[in-house]
Amino acid sequence: MISLILKLIIAHTLGDFVFQPNKWVEDKKQKKYKSIYLYLHLVVHTLALLIVLKFEWKYWSAIVIIIASHYIIDLIKLNIDKKINSQLLFVLDQIAHFIIIGIVVYIYEPYQININQFYSIESLILILALISIISVSSIIMKLIMSKWNFEEDGSEDSLEQAGKYIGILERLFVFGFIILSQWQAIGLLIAAKSVFRFGDLSKAKDRKLTEYILIGTLLSFGLAISIGLAYNYAIKMWVN
Repeated sequence: MISLILKLIIAHTLGDFVFQPNKWVEDKKQKKYKSIYLYLHLVVHTLALLIVLKFEWKYWSAIVIIIASHYIIDLIKLNIDKKINSQLLFVLDQIAHFIIIGIVVYIYEPYQININQFYSIESLILILALISIISVSSIIMKLIMSKWNFEEDGSEDSLEQAGKYIGILERLFVFGFIILSQWQAIGLLIAAKSVFRFGDLSKAKDRKLTEYILIGTLLSFGLAISIGLAYNYAIKMWVN
């Protein structure tokens, strides 16, 4: 089953990402079902499937299902392209394709999904930790840091909510490093952030901005480390 899943995912990745130039994507958006590149895209997918499945005849129905569904999903995507946020549409498009892959795999090699695994103690602890890293920590950071305001925070040169997403990403990295016991990687991450922040610090007229950045960085890393250690402790307690 795993082998078939990997083969179908590889074929999908090759067809949807590797061998689909931006020129094809833009032409499909403009001409929709009239675009020749839409059909070339399906041909590429078919060839990728044939190659990874070694041209085995027993998989002919899998290829038909995947290609036909891919055509329908792409048409729907092209027709609602300007009505839905592009990032959300991309995610929904990929989810739809992977659902089809899951159905095809089930047809050839039936499997069972144990829903109870999602409600296991390990899964619930992980979900709680991720929620704490992504949402709870952001709120705590905002509450603590809101007492200080700088003109730089509202600069038009800064990307919208960039600081928030950078903080979430760095905490996720720290959390992952702690789970993997890669403490040296956390030091490397701090060093890398310091290098990127050096430009801001060098432009500061006084030490207030430096202190503000240091407080935010240490607070963010501190929260991530605390949550990571708490997660490891909770998992060990449950396993033992």
